[in-house]
Amino acid sequence: MEIILKEDIIGLGYKNEIVNVKNGYGRNYLIPQGKGIIATPSAKKVLAENLRQQAHKLAAQKQAAEERAKQFEGVALVIPAKVSATGVTYGSVGVAQVVAALAEKGIEVDRKIVTMRDAKHVGEFEAIVHFHKEVEVKVPVTVIAENAEELRAAKAALETPAVEEAPAEEAPVEEAPAAEEAPAAE
Repeated sequence: MEIILKEDIIGLGYKNEIVNVKNGYGRNYLIPQGKGIIATPSAKKVLAENLRQQAHKLAAQKQAAEERAKQFEGVALVIPAKVSATGVTYGSVGVAQVVAALAEKGIEVDRKIVTMRDAKHVGEFEAIVHFHKEVEVKVPVTVIAENAEELRAAKAALETPAVEEAPAEEAPVEEAPAAEEAPAAE
């Protein structure tokens, strides 16, 4: 089923795009929610005329999105998370934490335009901020252990034995006198 989107839907498409969706998704969700209309030939003609008339508005929106994207040049996020001894986080680092970290740097972003796979371990990840259908910014996100010193201490305790005794000088070993063997009973 072809649908003309009336608003941006991350993962599906952007406003005024024609997308193919399953019949149930279009009939039961997109159309009743007012997020799209059926792409009939007449609706496509109306869309083409509207896009032609709004070309200068769309260019201005794209320019504004590019200006906003310039704020993200050189931005890299480091997010601390509680981590187990194996390097797995308790919970996960997701979009909400990325938006909060951006807000700390003075960059306000709606969390609905940010996508990221949940980070469930320590490492480097990438968040994508969708400003416009042609303007997307990739922000590197590094997840670190906030309790790193405790983890190092725990790992060191596991790797080394608790108490190692220094080898003492070898003292001469006295041999005990051999006991006489008793005759075997027959």
